[in-house]
Amino acid sequence: MTEPTFRGQDDASSAPDLWSSQARPASAAPEANWERQVLEKLVLATVAEQRAARRWRIFWRFAWIALALALVWAAMTRDMASTTKSTPHTAVIDIKGEIASGAAAGADAVVEAMRNAFDDSGSRAVVLLINSPGGSPVQAGIINDEIVRLRAQYDKPLYAVVEESCASAAYYIAAAADDIYVDKASIVGSIGVLMDGFGFTGTMEKLGVERRLLTAGRNKGFLDPFSPQTEEQRAYAQTMLDQIHQQFINAVKKGRGERLKATDDTFSGLFWTGQQAVDMGLADHLGSLDYVAREVVKAEDIVDYTRRDNVAERLARRFGATFGEAVLRGMQAAPALR
Repeated sequence: MTEPTFRGQDDASSAPDLWSSQARPASAAPEANWERQVLEKLVLATVAEQRAARRWRIFWRFAWIALALALVWAAMTRDMASTTKSTPHTAVIDIKGEIASGAAAGADAVVEAMRNAFDDSGSRAVVLLINSPGGSPVQAGIINDEIVRLRAQYDKPLYAVVEESCASAAYYIAAAADDIYVDKASIVGSIGVLMDGFGFTGTMEKLGVERRLLTAGRNKGFLDPFSPQTEEQRAYAQTMLDQIHQQFINAVKKGRGERLKATDDTFSGLFWTGQQAVDMGLADHLGSLDYVAREVVKAEDIVDYTRRDNVAERLARRFGATFGEAVLRGMQAAPALR
């Protein structure tokens, strides 16, 4: 009687082992499925991210290529427009603001516009419409020389018409014109050269600040605002200014010729009203752009030849070398898109 009971106890004690051994695979299956699902989601997310990144790369490549093509198209359009011959007109070129390298009134822009205006058979004369306080004598000298050359090459007159001001480097340019027209209240002249700066040596001494400047070459710290100016340096700078001033004076005398009524003040750096400038021979007549086109040139139609950068050119200059490199990379990568 005890034996069956023993066997029953043995079966009962072994039953849980059988149940657990059979139940484990069932409970492990969901766990395995969960891990696989997570892995699948990760893989799908990675693939989606790679696809999105690839699409953006393709987009930016096309964008750089489009910008590059826009630049080429803009340059070609401007060149085509510059070579187009037109009906009789007065060509005008703005010289406004500071005359400096890279500026709208710099030599590169003005010279290019003048060449286009002179080359157009429809232009009866070229007018420089000036409103500038001056700027670089180098830029002004380049423009002055080019005016002389173009006038001789094309046998076509060039007039300067002054609005508010034509001072310093601006007058350096105007002096090469056939005639200069001003308003009676215009500011004209300022035939001089300056070099300005600041000196802080006294302030530094009061504040107890010591200047530590190391140079190789005894004049490398020339005109350093934090170092005292020596008499030798001052004399050297003055010699440079006098030489540039004389170049300015020679250009004015050559351009104005016998019309100029020079006095001790003419080349002193002073400036005058338009009416005074006419009386002194610094200008020829009172008149506006419309007056010159209508009464002098006899071609009332006015065509603006001023070089004005388009959007693509402004972007190119703003981004500079970085923009160019990006365009180049985009163009190099373009074959991979096919």
